[in-house]
Amino acid sequence: MLVFHDSQGGHVELSFGKNCFEVPARHVLVVLKHGEKWLLTKHRTRGIEFPGGKAELGESLEAAAIRETFEETGVTISNVHQFAEYLVRSNITFCKAVFTGVINEIEENPTLHETEGAIWMTDEELDACKTLSFHMKDTGMTELRRWVETNER
Repeated sequence: MLVFHDSQGGHVELSFGKNCFEVPARHVLVVLKHGEKWLLTKHRTRGIEFPGGKAELGESLEAAAIRETFEETGVTISNVHQFAEYLVRSNITFCKAVFTGVINEIEENPTLHETEGAIWMTDEELDACKTLSFHMKDTGMTELRRWVETNER
C-alpha cells in the first residue's frame, strides 16, 4: 500500500486490489492507454485529468466507469476491470475504484458533460503538461500509470 498526502492536504492511501478499505468505493477513475497515448479529458475548472466521477444510485462501479468515460470523452470502452482503490481522507472521506479497459469506439462529436472532451497524450506530453488537475500531480497517479503500463501490454 502506498500512503501520501495530495496537493490539497488530503491523506491518500492507494492499494492494488478491491475492497481494501473500510469505506466502500462510490467514485471511479479510468486509467487507460491506447497505443502510445493516455486517454484524458479537460475538466473546465480543474484541468487535464483521467476520466471519472461518481456512481449513480443503483449503478455498479463498472457501469459508472463506462458511463463516465463516455460522458467525459465520447469514447466507448469495454472489458473494464478494477485494479486498484484510492482512498482520500480529508474533510470528506471517499474511495475511488480505479479501472482500465479496452477502447471500442471514439465518437467524433460527442455531447459532453463537465469536460471539453477527449485529450490523447503520450507519456512525454503528460509528464510535461502544465495544465494538469491537482488530482494528476500526486504520487498515486504515477503508480497507477506504471501499473497499467506493466500489466496491460
